[in-house]
Amino acid sequence: MKEERKTMLIVISGPSGVGKGTIFKRLLDNDKSLTFSVSVTTRKPRIGEEDGVDYFFITDAEYQDLLEKDAFLEHATVHDHSYGTLKSQIEEKMALGKNVVLDIDPQGARQVMAKWPDCVSIFLLPPSYQALHDRLYSRKTEPPDVIERRLNNARGEIDSAGLYQYNVVNDDLELACAQATAIIAAEKQRTNRYFPVVE
Repeated sequence: MKEERKTMLIVISGPSGVGKGTIFKRLLDNDKSLTFSVSVTTRKPRIGEEDGVDYFFITDAEYQDLLEKDAFLEHATVHDHSYGTLKSQIEEKMALGKNVVLDIDPQGARQVMAKWPDCVSIFLLPPSYQALHDRLYSRKTEPPDVIERRLNNARGEIDSAGLYQYNVVNDDLELACAQATAIIAAEKQRTNRYFPVVE
């Protein structure tokens, strides 16, 4: 049998602190057909983050230059910092036969869904606002005023969950990872992406 597959763009989004990064990493570790697009940001690196691995950490001037060159598939200013997904990163990885996963905030996700209708969109939800509150404070990566701003933004972001193709509640990490894995596995078999030829 001959098989051909069309690569896909997968958007994983949700409010800050919902566990996007953890599920994102688990998916990449368990499925070698997946890769990620390194986004750019004007914020400073957090402890343990590496330039070119977690993000491309750039200046405001560099960001503005990329914006003027229409280099972004999506871009947004979130929590006082600018972020963007480079079109070139996605195109290069898809040309190599990889399915590209984006771990982005809801503002950016809406832009991607509008510009790339064929993308697979997954929204991660917390089991409760209290759980989100506890996760953000337990990370100890931002001051309380930033955390409170993130929690306030989360209400509007969660209201947008219906815009996505899939919703996954991250109450049990193993279950949430299994559900996201199942979604991607099913999407790989869609007839607009999978073309088996029976000889």
